[in-house]
Order: sequence, then C-alpha cells, then structure tokens
Amino acid sequence: QVQLVESGGGLVQAGGSLRLSCAASENISKFIVMDWYRQAPGKQRELVARINRGGGTSYADSVRGRFTVSMDNAKDTVYLRMNGLEPEDTGVYLCNAKTPSEYREGVSGSWGQGTQVTVSS
Repeated sequence: QVQLVESGGGLVQAGGSLRLSCAASENISKFIVMDWYRQAPGKQRELVARINRGGGTSYADSVRGRFTVSMDNAKDTVYLRMNGLEPEDTGVYLCNAKTPSEYREGVSGSWGQGTQVTVSS
C-alpha cells in the first residue's frame, strides 16, 4: 500500500497563496489519476483538482483559475498551488491516488492523512 504524505498547509489571509505537496512512497507513474480533495467542516468531501498520468488536469468550478495541480515524477510528488485563497477554501486537503484497476472498479484508492488549510477573512 502506497503511503501519501501531504504538507504545506497553514493559516493564510484571504487573497494569499499556499502550495501543498503530496509525496508518495512509490513511483507515481503507477497511478492513473492523483486527486486533491477538500473536507470542510460540516460538508461533504469535495474533489477540487485532478491530474492524470499524462499530465492532463481538471478542476472544480469553485477553484478553476485559482488553483493549479502539477506533478514531479522525479520526486514522486504532486503539488497544488492555491492562489487567491478565500475563506470558503478552508478545510483539510487530502491527496488520493488510484491505480488503473482501482479507477476502473470505482474503489477509493489510497489516501494521505491530510493537511489543514485555514483562510481568514
């Protein structure tokens, strides 16, 4: 089972920026997609950004144009650059990785422990 470790969260004022990292214990090329989810208090876990093995990306409407997901295969790390942060972006940000079979079967894949992002107004 791959280990995913998120880092880079913190407290930031509205309008500020953060860069989150998700470091994997295995070669990330084995995963067909790697996702960033957000868990806000009292809300359902939300998929905010995805990057696929080929480097293609997609975003939730709420973050498109402000967040950028990228990956560094040499470091087995996926990043989430967050600009123009808003109080509504507050939550625990979790990294998720799915192998091709997990993606095809619709199972949950592997999760990190999350990193807290708090945006003050």
